[in-house]
Amino acid sequence: MNYAWPTAEIAVMGAKGAVEILYRQESGEPEKIAARTKEYEARFANPFVAAERGFIDEVIMPHSSRKRIARAFAALKNKKLETPWKKHDTIPL
Repeated sequence: MNYAWPTAEIAVMGAKGAVEILYRQESGEPEKIAARTKEYEARFANPFVAAERGFIDEVIMPHSSRKRIARAFAALKNKKLETPWKKHDTIPL
């Protein structure tokens, strides 16, 4: 189960670094880079977009984290991981 707080930044790299790569022709103009960084954070690097796309199960509030994580562990308490049968062994190389 994947949870995130509303202030989480979900991205492969930081918004500033991504903007500097995507808009390198504007690198000499700090006010444009700052505006693009805010736009990137709002559009891609927030947990609500990640939850909408299915990368995160739920966005939870920090004050309810302990209760939600305890509930998730209780739900997974009896989970059993079964390894599927293998037809062939690994060949030694």
